[in-house]
Amino acid sequence: MRKPGFFRSFRKNRDGATAVEFALVAGPFLFFLMALIEIAAMFFAETVIDNAVLESARLIRTGQLQNGGGGATAFREEVCDRIVVIADCDRMAFEVAVFQDFDTVAPTDPLNQDGTMNEANMGFDPGRSGDIVLVRVYYRWQVLMPQLFGGRMGNMADGQRLIVSSTVFRNEPYDD
Repeated sequence: MRKPGFFRSFRKNRDGATAVEFALVAGPFLFFLMALIEIAAMFFAETVIDNAVLESARLIRTGQLQNGGGGATAFREEVCDRIVVIADCDRMAFEVAVFQDFDTVAPTDPLNQDGTMNEANMGFDPGRSGDIVLVRVYYRWQVLMPQLFGGRMGNMADGQRLIVSSTVFRNEPYDD
């Protein structure tokens, strides 16, 4: 036979309730905190890369790169100098292409069906004065916590996230 006060003493005793509540809430809280940090870092990287593309593409748009004898290597160095704060240039690829008009600008998909990077169709043609130019920079961002997100943060086969920054413009009349 049980004592009538035995269970009543558990019901009234509140020692350790806060520790149990914290244990229940700590796991999801830490998961969401890490997810927030991951997403914030990724958006920061995207912003830095977008700015680097816009600033570096200005050299093409104004003809400074073409008239200075610079090519793909000089353009790559310009972008790399601007993203060195957050990125490793070995993880970057880019394409610069000329189009007839703005309606025909149709960039190719940089990912193969298996989620790997397709760099075969990427070229470097900065165009001439008055040409319409597409500049795209691709950066393979290493997701910091891929196993926690079940690979959902990455869009590549190896769990990385491909960050793409693009700009389209008409080259200024720099030949005059």
